Amino acid sequence: MRFPRLVCLIAALLPPWAGAQAPSSHAIDIPGWFTESLLDFRDDVRDAAKDGKRLMVYFGQDGCPYCKALMQTNFSQKTIVDKTRRHFVAIALNLWGDRDVTWTDGRTMSEKELARALKVQFTPTLLFLDERGAVVVRLNGYYAPHRFEPVLDYVAGKMEKKLPLADHLAANAREAANPRLADEPFFLKPPYDLRRSRGAKPLAVLFETAHCAACDELHGEAFKRAEVKRLLAGFDVVRLSLADRAEVVTPSGAKTNGEAWGRALGIAYTPSVVFFDGPSEVLRVDAYLRPFHLASALDYVSSGAYRKEPSFQRFIQTRAERLRERGETVDLWK
Repeated sequence: MRFPRLVCLIAALLPPWAGAQAPSSHAIDIPGWFTESLLDFRDDVRDAAKDGKRLMVYFGQDGCPYCKALMQTNFSQKTIVDKTRRHFVAIALNLWGDRDVTWTDGRTMSEKELARALKVQFTPTLLFLDERGAVVVRLNGYYAPHRFEPVLDYVAGKMEKKLPLADHLAANAREAANPRLADEPFFLKPPYDLRRSRGAKPLAVLFETAHCAACDELHGEAFKRAEVKRLLAGFDVVRLSLADRAEVVTPSGAKTNGEAWGRALGIAYTPSVVFFDGPSEVLRVDAYLRPFHLASALDYVSSGAYRKEPSFQRFIQTRAERLRERGETVDLWK
């Protein structure tokens, strides 16, 4: 969907030396300090490194409430903006855009083809690249300011070789929240043998931690929604703590525990939900998510739609349109 007036406004604000390609349209204003490059990321990585910075690549889309929260909430806070501008070169891409992009490996494709190649399933998705063009941190979805700022510190400080991001967030993104994990009647009880037999329900593995306000919100709001409850009935649901040492047999048959498995899966945000259908992971939700999108993720997996539609975002759009046609109100933020 195009927004001609907005495109004209952005074009009018661009400096005369900006790249020759017209920017993709964004329904949400991108901060003026984002770089409008020629989208050859090999050059962008080199130029950033010369200035002692790293690259931050943002994938967004029109009508995305989480993108709006990132731009209007996170990037309205002076400390976050100052850190981002000081340590990073920020470049915005449109999930469905048609501009030509040359990725760090030399492949040239459109923005939407790059998103597909990088398996971008959520917006916003942020990729933080090091001086060689390798992705050192990937945020699949929205991180609220109290968690986003420590991520900036982690990447700017080149801490990826020193400790996992999850450990850094655990030490630096504490918040006032329940010191105990909440329980739910639909959680499976130990021992946890998560191997899937033929005809078994798909599996949803929820990773949580204590002192997690977003986890409290998940239990207090999303899990109380009738639609979410109905869809959860189609899953085997296991909740694991990132500090859990109890034995777990994973869907692939490996013996481990919640702590080790969380690290192996690269879980850095809580709550995160990892979906399995059989032995393989098919989707994960590892950023702040409102009930509508959680219900959409449950529907996407339980219906088997992921087998025919590889783009979760397209599935969400189609689902929202179908609900509206039935006369239902769809608010992506509620």
